[in-house]
Amino acid sequence: MTTGRMTAGRKTCLCAAVFIVGALSSATAEPLPHSAEWLATHAAIYRLENRIAYLEADPAIDDGYKTPIITGARKDIRELRATLPPAHWRWASPCCYSRKPIHLR
Repeated sequence: MTTGRMTAGRKTCLCAAVFIVGALSSATAEPLPHSAEWLATHAAIYRLENRIAYLEADPAIDDGYKTPIITGARKDIRELRATLPPAHWRWASPCCYSRKPIHLR
């Protein structure tokens, strides 16, 4: 005869089922797809930023040699970022700018 209470075994099975469903749903979720052009542009920006970081961190390289290289790489990064489309973030909650403004007296 059941009295409306869950036994420890049933609670454990329920928790395990919820855990498995949650783990499987997040494991099967795919990331947002990006085009091949976006991936190539992103990889190029990453390589240029790493080159800049390497040049700035190496004290053995003369500043007169690395300054034009860093300046040119930063220019290339700005040009590459201009070719990327703007980011469209999907938030779970609405942005704070969409709510009514608060007026203090």
